[in-house]
Amino acid sequence: MLKKEARQITGGLSKPSKMPGPAHNLPAWNCKTGQKLVNIPGSVCSGCYAMKNRYRFTNVREAMDRRLQALQDPRWVDAMVTLIKDQDWFRWHDSGDIQSLEHLKNIFLVCKQTPKTRHWMPTREAQFLKDIDPDTVPPNLIIRMSSHMINQGPVKQWPWTSTVTSSEGRTCPAPDQGNECGSCRACWDRSTPNVCYGKH
Repeated sequence: MLKKEARQITGGLSKPSKMPGPAHNLPAWNCKTGQKLVNIPGSVCSGCYAMKNRYRFTNVREAMDRRLQALQDPRWVDAMVTLIKDQDWFRWHDSGDIQSLEHLKNIFLVCKQTPKTRHWMPTREAQFLKDIDPDTVPPNLIIRMSSHMINQGPVKQWPWTSTVTSSEGRTCPAPDQGNECGSCRACWDRSTPNVCYGKH
């Protein structure tokens, strides 16, 4: 499959300036859990960055809506493999989250077919991981279960997690280096059980 066709099928990839590689984003307003948390003060999703600023631009919203609809296309896995296979680092969902168990299983297929790419996916959708054995997650993918509330500790039911703090304890170095990952790859590293971000 040619990359031009793959972009047409999937809606293309996003390119967050912070990341060492491309990403795939979906509309945050379609998050299963996030759309509930956004209305809860003190939650990580309250004041969600992906529901404001440039994410509200018409062209950005239309692009994310196309990606959301593309998940139903039977060619989606092959098209995503075409777009990702030459990348060293990839992030799933710099906006948005897992939509269904089928969506998650399709992501697993993409990861298995791009073994040279390191994949990272944060998620709040515990309902789609409750029956997943961590040992069955492709070895080149790390799924980090994110805590719902600011200053909440890591969740207990999953081996790789992320948290957000409003005070001390941040481990993500991005705020100290131009809001970029730089040389840090902790989010992709299975030997790092939890990554703690500073509150935006």
